Amino acid sequence: MTNSVLSSFDLTDRVAIITGGAGLLGRKHAEAVAELGGIPCLLDLDAIRAADAAKDLEATHGCQTFSIGVDITNPDAITAVRDAILTRFGRIDILINNAANNPKMESTDGANWSRFEDFPLQIWQDDISVGLTGAMLCAKIFGTHMAQKDGGVILNIASDLGVIAPDQRIYRNEGESTETQSVKPVTYSVVKAGLIGLTRYLATYWPDKGVRANVLAPGGVYNGQDDAFVERLTNLIPMGRMADKDEYKAAVAFMISDASSYMNGTTLSIDGGRTVW
Repeated sequence: MTNSVLSSFDLTDRVAIITGGAGLLGRKHAEAVAELGGIPCLLDLDAIRAADAAKDLEATHGCQTFSIGVDITNPDAITAVRDAILTRFGRIDILINNAANNPKMESTDGANWSRFEDFPLQIWQDDISVGLTGAMLCAKIFGTHMAQKDGGVILNIASDLGVIAPDQRIYRNEGESTETQSVKPVTYSVVKAGLIGLTRYLATYWPDKGVRANVLAPGGVYNGQDDAFVERLTNLIPMGRMADKDEYKAAVAFMISDASSYMNGTTLSIDGGRTVW
């Protein structure tokens, strides 16, 4: 008997791990899980923020939750989290790799560190370690469990800037020379493009074990940015606006549920049309 469209979105009792779960979109991914009956497990470097986000979910959705502070660049720490989740819930069904460093581009000490010519090696290593190595380690440790059990879903959160290059003009400040302008750091593009490559690898690695892997590539999310920046960015978007923070929840719901059961290795761009131009 064919399941109904509505029932294919049902996540009742499924356990979903969200890295960077205390962040702006991490919380929204967790809400999508909770609203479909699943159990969101929030992993974040900041244990207090993760716990607060979990409490909010419990209060607003009446769901079970799990939260923990963890460094996802540490494989032993991830393994300990896996074991803790399995001890409590007995299963892991979904991994949403959402965590990433997002250092402020603005200099605090007069150094133009964001420019490629001056980009610090340590920031490169830190960004790659969290955004890409961390995603690989989580996929390896949680995904291996899924492959050994009843399958599961890995969703990597990339960006429109993993598909296209950043338009550095939108970050310019009037009156500054080219050499002193801040830019979108190189690591952002490299990490997000790398997540797409990681996803394609995973999509062909475990399909016989019932593990699917896909990418969501969101565009810019409005979060109180200054008006001048918003105007410059929205001029690049056919729909003429940035995304609301809630506008990716339905896409996440689709991609982590049985509604997307034949979707594997796909990059879903939701960016108001920016990557079309």
